[in-house]
Amino acid sequence: MPIKSGKQYIERIDRQNINIWYKGEPIKGPLSEHPAFQGLIQTQADLYDMQCEASYIEQMTYPSPDTGERVGLSFLPPKNAEDLQKRRLMMELWANRHHGFLGRSPDYMNTAIMSLYTAADILEEHHPKYAENLRNYYKYCREHDITLSHAFIQPYACRMSGQQDAAEDSIAAKVIEINDEGMIISGAFMMATQGATCEEMLVFPTPSTTLSQDVNPSAFAFAVPNDLPGMTFICRESYGATSSYDYPLSARYEEMDTLVIFDRVLVPHDRIFYYGDETYAGRLFGESHFHTHIAHQMAIRYIVKTEFMLGLLESLADEQNVGLEPHMVSNVAKMITFLETFKALRLASEQGASQDPFGYFVPAASPLLASSILFPKFYPEMVEMIQLLGSSGLIMIPSELDFQSDSGPYLNQYLKGSTTEAWERIALFRLAWELGASSFGGRQTQFERFFFGNAQTAAYRMYNHFAQHEQLRSRINDFITKNHPSS
Repeated sequence: MPIKSGKQYIERIDRQNINIWYKGEPIKGPLSEHPAFQGLIQTQADLYDMQCEASYIEQMTYPSPDTGERVGLSFLPPKNAEDLQKRRLMMELWANRHHGFLGRSPDYMNTAIMSLYTAADILEEHHPKYAENLRNYYKYCREHDITLSHAFIQPYACRMSGQQDAAEDSIAAKVIEINDEGMIISGAFMMATQGATCEEMLVFPTPSTTLSQDVNPSAFAFAVPNDLPGMTFICRESYGATSSYDYPLSARYEEMDTLVIFDRVLVPHDRIFYYGDETYAGRLFGESHFHTHIAHQMAIRYIVKTEFMLGLLESLADEQNVGLEPHMVSNVAKMITFLETFKALRLASEQGASQDPFGYFVPAASPLLASSILFPKFYPEMVEMIQLLGSSGLIMIPSELDFQSDSGPYLNQYLKGSTTEAWERIALFRLAWELGASSFGGRQTQFERFFFGNAQTAAYRMYNHFAQHEQLRSRINDFITKNHPSS
């Protein structure tokens, strides 16, 4: 099966028998018709339709090496600089369609499974069957255009419980049993963004360290359909809406985050990618360059989202006739500096790309890791610029229904701008409100702050990757030594 259309995506989501709870009630009926999900599902369907359009198909797909049919370019393992550029151009097209607001757009997880596939060889020494499973699963996702999410993070109580060294009463995620059909898993995972609006779930937690067992039951990775018996999804409150005038962002881009419970879920043997040896968790992430490939996709999204923020800031300034005031020029210049910084880091990563031991082309990591440290710091600052510029205009914003009511003529008379009608002016301020003052905007800010781990995790990632620590220390030591009187 080649790339799928938006209609096929919706049909697959609605066909699943997922056990999902929202506000204390199980969701019944097609998920695409539920208010908490319909906007996002329609937006994502639009992305899938886009790759099928004649004007985009050459830029967004490539012939499958197995069947010759068109498959998504974000599945392509890059073998050279041209492949890396093709991937980037494809991901830019999708990012520009959702303006950088979808953290789990399909290309994110396509990139994730692609990166793990490139390092499948290291599993040969662990268990050849696991290597075969990972290669086959990657091909399955590519050939069927599978929509993936992931579950990596365990709740606090589970992480603390995992320190009990796999004791019987530990609630950390672990393998309970292995039988002829597969392994039985129990545990919980947080922040499965788009866990309900995907087809399959990649589960790859950080293992708890065990000192007393040769086989670590908390060390595993697998992928399963998200409607297996024993799987339960519990949703947070939705920020979604139906009116794209009142809620121009959340009506389109609200990605539901879920808590995923595995209660004695049977994972078939052919879906297991490793088990028992925690060293392979670190090796798979490290030798697949997982964080580097993912950060390349992220950098592209950062650029597009910053462009959107810049466009909004300048539009608000123009609407209020302050575009050329010194403080406004200063803020716009600062945001342009943010934008050019991310563009330069993305370009540096591609120009510094090199071949890994498995023959795949990998972007330079340091510029991308730098972008993943900078954007969480810059993003709240950009939001604050919009909040301060919007001022009380972000508070007194009538709704679409107000314009359609008997009071509409008053709004048209008193809320118009110098060059815009009230409808257009309020639409602009509602957009700014969604980013700067709504629940959706608050979640976006928090999401971006911790998208790639907390600040300390990101700092260690950069510190450990940097290869010139000793070289630069030696340079300083040489400089001091040359100035010593005895020299």
